[in-house]
Amino acid sequence: MTRIAIIIGSTRPGRTAENVARWVHDLAAKRDDATFELVDLLDFALPHLDEALPAATGQYDHSHTREWSETIASFDGFVFVTPEYNHSTSGALKNAIDFLFAEWADKAAAFVSYGVDGGARAAEHLRQVLGQLKVADVQAQVTLSLHTDFENFSALRPGPHQEEKVTVMLDQLVSWASALRPLRV
Repeated sequence: MTRIAIIIGSTRPGRTAENVARWVHDLAAKRDDATFELVDLLDFALPHLDEALPAATGQYDHSHTREWSETIASFDGFVFVTPEYNHSTSGALKNAIDFLFAEWADKAAAFVSYGVDGGARAAEHLRQVLGQLKVADVQAQVTLSLHTDFENFSALRPGPHQEEKVTVMLDQLVSWASALRPLRV
């Protein structure tokens, strides 16, 4: 069965990403066309990129990199849950992506972003980065505005229309992740 990671793309204390990711996971868990798993960057405690060789070599000196590699390699696709900081994604998420290379290739990605303007620029930045790693990003995206989808800019309260957007996004993601599997065999 197709395996999808929902990556919690922030490690900041008091982060909103975990609640957003759990909301997406709760909706995804109702589906029977894939399995969905939360992957929390905090669980990997990746330092600032500390491998001597480029990720494209696939030669990792550190156990934290090897553990991260095994985790990412085990999935067919990803939902990146990202905040928008200064028109981009979080430094922690960009760093985690940069640790690896081949583990991302020929897989699919979708984005759930949040911020003052829905985090759209963070997702656009991720699309560019992941394209370089041969990750196929789906068109459907969920953008959550701090003004309309959160109470007091922190408590997640998405409107019902957002659930429909998650469904469309996951439909596309599961289709693409499944279709890309033969490229990795």
